[in-house]
Amino acid sequence: MRMPRGGRVFLATCLGSLFALLLYYQSITKPEPGLKTGSRQGKTRRSPLQTLYNGEQQLELLAAHRSLPGRRELLEQACVSHTRKRRVLSPEDLKHLIVDDEHRLIYCYVPKVACTNWKRVLMVLTSDGRYTDPLAIPANEAHVAGNLRTLSEFSVSEINKRLRSYLKFIFVREPFERLVSAYRNKFTRNYNTAFHKRYGTKIIRRHRPNPEPKALREGNDVSFQEFVQYLVDPRTQREEPFNEHWERVHSLCHPCLIHYDVVGKYETLEPDSQAVLRLAGVEGTVKFPTSGKSTRTDGNMAARFFKHISPFYQKKLFNLYRMDFLLFNYSTPEYLRTR
Repeated sequence: MRMPRGGRVFLATCLGSLFALLLYYQSITKPEPGLKTGSRQGKTRRSPLQTLYNGEQQLELLAAHRSLPGRRELLEQACVSHTRKRRVLSPEDLKHLIVDDEHRLIYCYVPKVACTNWKRVLMVLTSDGRYTDPLAIPANEAHVAGNLRTLSEFSVSEINKRLRSYLKFIFVREPFERLVSAYRNKFTRNYNTAFHKRYGTKIIRRHRPNPEPKALREGNDVSFQEFVQYLVDPRTQREEPFNEHWERVHSLCHPCLIHYDVVGKYETLEPDSQAVLRLAGVEGTVKFPTSGKSTRTDGNMAARFFKHISPFYQKKLFNLYRMDFLLFNYSTPEYLRTR
């Protein structure tokens, strides 16, 4: 007997709710470091999660990287203090979580926080020897969809198993330094014509008085002030989600719903990356790239750009990114003028 349409809708809704409930429950569950893992050679070896939480290497690791446990604890405390509502996770929420099954790793990538180099490293680790040098992988290839698997591609049970037993790590950056980096890369470089057409023309049309026809057509001369106006404009997020390059980290990686074992920082990129590779047991197999723009920052870039932004817009922008400052223990910038 054919089920009535209303019954089918009800059943689909129930199944969707079950998926979300299962995923939500598992995402906030503490990890299970005691799970045994096996390599492709059939040998049992210690997983990164075991090494981090109860391995004999733990004391040595913590002595070299004392800040890592503190960051995780501060993040958990901030989540309790500043988040009131818990929500369910969907597959769409997991698209930034890259999975390395061989080494039991889950990495949430954040654009403008050395994610190109981390994707290169993971491509080396998951390529069965096809890649050996991260820097030999072109940057555009590192971002090709399909080169690395994301958590959203797995079934509910497989997602939950990985969330419980894999080491989950994230790298973050001072929010306004990251934002300015995104602006410079996407709006001041001649080669980013796709961003100019997609976002630049819209920003100029909406936020520039009497724009020239060429600017409306090409969108390649967006000022930082216009970019800020676009971000804080309520219409922007009503129309569509933020682009990942300026989306807030807490919206990309959901750190109050997913328990991250390691919180690395761009400001201490090299030692923090080394710690993750040591936990994964691949320190001698692959080296995190230490050359290139992604490892350099002077810490004052944002201050120079914010100098020409009015206190009104500075306050609005800070409120927009406030949760990232709070969750990852970044101080309010001294240069900020919000009154």
